[in-house]
Amino acid sequence: MKRKLCVLITIALLATGAIGCSKSFWGGAAVGAAGAGAAYELQKKKQMDRLEEDFEQGRISREEYLERKKEIQEGSIIY
Repeated sequence: MKRKLCVLITIALLATGAIGCSKSFWGGAAVGAAGAGAAYELQKKKQMDRLEEDFEQGRISREEYLERKKEIQEGSIIY
């Protein structure tokens, strides 16, 4: 999990650093897309963390945990 978070942070930092260097429309669009992708994946990580916490605390059943985990994984490139 920590490695995935580091990857997300690195992508976000590279994207924000490239904004100042990018003068073209396409460069800015690519940086914006990378930043949006990093934010999306960070949201997926938070969802997965909450899901794991709910399961460990006994708030959800194993079946529900597996179903929701599968949904998160289908919408993510990292998981």
